[in-house]
Amino acid sequence: MSELQTAFQAAVIASQQRSQRPDNATMLRLYGLYKQASTGDNKVPKPGFSDMVGRAKWDAWNKLQGMPAEDAMQQYIDAISALDD
Repeated sequence: MSELQTAFQAAVIASQQRSQRPDNATMLRLYGLYKQASTGDNKVPKPGFSDMVGRAKWDAWNKLQGMPAEDAMQQYIDAISALDD
């Protein structure tokens, strides 16, 4: 496992252990970065109109189309670190 992947996994664990939940916009950004880093480009069909949460998550991930996994990992790590500032 590369150093970046190790740091990414540590950031994921740190995000799950936070005592305070970030605001919704930050949560969506983190979700999109996580999915892009771990899965790659979004190939899942867009959820139906009545699934507002699912659509927001899908949109957050879909905005990152084409971003390399390494960039998404680093941005996720940076975003989690910024929450602690």
